[in-house]
Amino acid sequence: MNALFDMDEEDARARHTKLAKEIARHDALYHGEDNPEISDADYDALRRELEALEKDYPELKSEVSEKVGTAPSRKFEKVQHSVRMLSLSNVFNEEEVVDFLDRIRRFLNLSDDEKIEIVAEPKIDGLSCSLRYEKGKLVKAATRGDGSVGEDITANVKTIADIPHDIKADVPDIIDIRGEIYMKRDDFVALNSALEEDGKKLFANPRNAAAGSVRQLNPEITKSRPLSFFGYALGEVSSPIAKTQEGIRKQLDAWGFQLTKPSDILTDVAGIMDFYKKLAELRPDLQYEIDGIVYKVNRLDWQERLGFVSRAPRWATAHKFPAEKAITILKDIDIQVGRTGTLTPVARLEPITVGGVVVSNATLHNEDEIERKGVMIGDHVEIQRAGDVIPQIVRVIEGKRPVDARAFVFPDHCPVCGSEAIREEGEVARRCTGGLICEAQAVERLKHFVSKGAFDIDGLGAKIVEEFYTDNIIKSPVDIFRLEDINAKLKTPLQEREGWGALSTQNLFAAIDARRMIALHRFIYALGIRQVGEATAKRFARTYKTFENFRNAMERAHDSESDAYAELLNIDDIGPSVAKDVTAFFHEPHNKDILDKLSALLTIEEAEILDNSDSPFAGKTVVFTGGLEKMSRAEAKALAERLGAKVAGSVSKKTDFVVAGEGSGSKLKKASELGVTVLDEEKWLALSAT
Repeated sequence: MNALFDMDEEDARARHTKLAKEIARHDALYHGEDNPEISDADYDALRRELEALEKDYPELKSEVSEKVGTAPSRKFEKVQHSVRMLSLSNVFNEEEVVDFLDRIRRFLNLSDDEKIEIVAEPKIDGLSCSLRYEKGKLVKAATRGDGSVGEDITANVKTIADIPHDIKADVPDIIDIRGEIYMKRDDFVALNSALEEDGKKLFANPRNAAAGSVRQLNPEITKSRPLSFFGYALGEVSSPIAKTQEGIRKQLDAWGFQLTKPSDILTDVAGIMDFYKKLAELRPDLQYEIDGIVYKVNRLDWQERLGFVSRAPRWATAHKFPAEKAITILKDIDIQVGRTGTLTPVARLEPITVGGVVVSNATLHNEDEIERKGVMIGDHVEIQRAGDVIPQIVRVIEGKRPVDARAFVFPDHCPVCGSEAIREEGEVARRCTGGLICEAQAVERLKHFVSKGAFDIDGLGAKIVEEFYTDNIIKSPVDIFRLEDINAKLKTPLQEREGWGALSTQNLFAAIDARRMIALHRFIYALGIRQVGEATAKRFARTYKTFENFRNAMERAHDSESDAYAELLNIDDIGPSVAKDVTAFFHEPHNKDILDKLSALLTIEEAEILDNSDSPFAGKTVVFTGGLEKMSRAEAKALAERLGAKVAGSVSKKTDFVVAGEGSGSKLKKASELGVTVLDEEKWLALSAT
């Protein structure tokens, strides 16, 4: 049982799936439409819950936790970032600040008395932007987008008064200056007043106003909006401009960029917390919105060594300010049915604004949570925008229960298909037994199949999938790739349906055809196997190379005594629970039939294997054992993967190298028995440098 979430493994999987979908939806709303439904604090908490789940249940790890932003809008030209624009991890209290510094110290193998200089600066609540200068001239401006590809907003950015078009002083031939476009509080109030007078839609907060103003197709609209820019980091740079983060700040200041203030260089937790409290007190007096403080390792050579993990750098984090609480009325409780059949209660609230965001829903986890908190429909409840679940009902307000309040009776049948909803012994979640006959599950599986990380078919989004399923046009993934033939037999073909036409129909067929060739990891992820997220799908792809190999191996691995099963468990982060779900999927006759039909309609590409041809570890399997002196285990694994190696958790006959440090035990012994090449740390580092 997971103490943090009070849920078992099955419930954790269901919750993870729901969180991943919610995060993806909020990414699209926030980054793609500048129209978030929840606040930054809400979003951060969703991500923290996802990360905590993945920490306690590593097999749930998915690419959702590694994603940054969302795909660029088609309204703008795309810009490929030469250096990815990542997000930041978050901390919320002193203990987590201590953990952040300890992780840095462990990763770099620093002694306890060696100081780590941290640059602390306000975290601006605005729109991230990258400015590219060539020979001192501003040539391109782009949004963060999905971290790799952003939107070209050059014409709009050139209307912002405090962004230099030319840097007159000495400057590298190529430099990407990164920062935040924002709107001052007074300017935000004035803009909303003007919009209200004109009868136009108001912006919810300054961040939305800044983002909405920059992402206009007409630069004249952007020019009319009072926008500003803070510079704080670099992307690509053709020659170094400083050795420290503070040096970067000073150079940006010299070139005419506005900097976030106040900032400081701190060397211990006490100093960091003092600065945090100081800025929290100054917050109401600042002209711009901030939602926390950013801490960055000052030394750039240490930043380089620390590198990145998932969607964020190891050398920086954001210390968020506490979220607010509010009291509202619980109007009703609805039941949502997820892709795996889990019944999840959702509190419907009297809408209330909390920190600039309208909150109308909150999670209640499961029926035990409702009973534990004593929640009744009609109650006055306190909600919180930070915590394990966001928004979350904290407690019932005593003395405010109306006479007509009623208890919620958790259903024992699925509200969608009417099938029995059972709760297995030892489980927290109640699950619909309808399986494929349950429309909620079938539709969710189809939505997953065409989602961004899977087939990502242009024009076949969630709403269209629901429409086509309801109208009996698409009932399984196979129908998607037979849609053109199906359409020819429909009484009312797509091109004659409301909202469709000949061009849009042909565009959809073309988009489907464009996905008949798909990467192996995307196809595996699209299958919707429980516990197989995008990251796990990539591990399978790297291990088995082709879908035929993967499928055959999984079918053989259904026998837990087989070599195939042992090989499956040898994959890093794959445990018996994941293995059970994957092999069960490939053992199910219905799934085999679907796979046969899909295989006949698609070309599933062989996996792209990391290949650094100059590295002796390219394409090899490496196992680390014992203690390393020159670098931590985490840094060593990260280096191996950069060199094109696959890091495994145990030694087998397929292991190519074992890197053995002090105190090596059974893994070293097994490597010797199998004749696997064993390297000490010095040899490992020497070969890594070749």
